[in-house]
Amino acid sequence: MHNKFYLILVLCMSLISCNSGLVFSEYEALSNGKWEMDETLHFEFLELDSIQQHNMFISVRNDNTFPFSNLFLITELEFPDGNTQRDTLEYRMAKPTGEWLGKGMGSIKESKLWYKENIVFPDSGVYKLSVSHAMRKNGEVDGLFILDGITDVGLEIEKSTQ
Repeated sequence: MHNKFYLILVLCMSLISCNSGLVFSEYEALSNGKWEMDETLHFEFLELDSIQQHNMFISVRNDNTFPFSNLFLITELEFPDGNTQRDTLEYRMAKPTGEWLGKGMGSIKESKLWYKENIVFPDSGVYKLSVSHAMRKNGEVDGLFILDGITDVGLEIEKSTQ
């Protein structure tokens, strides 16, 4: 009897946690939690509903070896017609107390970071997103060749509710 109760509870929890607006989700794992400076992550997706607005998120999973409270990323979104949008982004990853802002149990935390809000994908074809890190230590000109503590980076696209 208790097993049936737990099974029903697990099913209900999984249904509640599902995101019905999610239209794309993909993650790239980084080997041994190390992101090399010249390692660019690539995501590709086909056109979505051409009149529907979408929200794009970059999801980052980090562990306790990540040595910073923020994260700088360089992104390049390429449209099917060849036009590109390049952005340099900064995200807070921890509170001033050092507590991670991401969600999750144990040593891995996942942060869902806003990338583009209410974007429309009007062109048919393949869209490409490239993501690389742009981290460096304070006072240093050269970037970090290896960024520790990032285990996975993902792209999620959801239908906008606006």
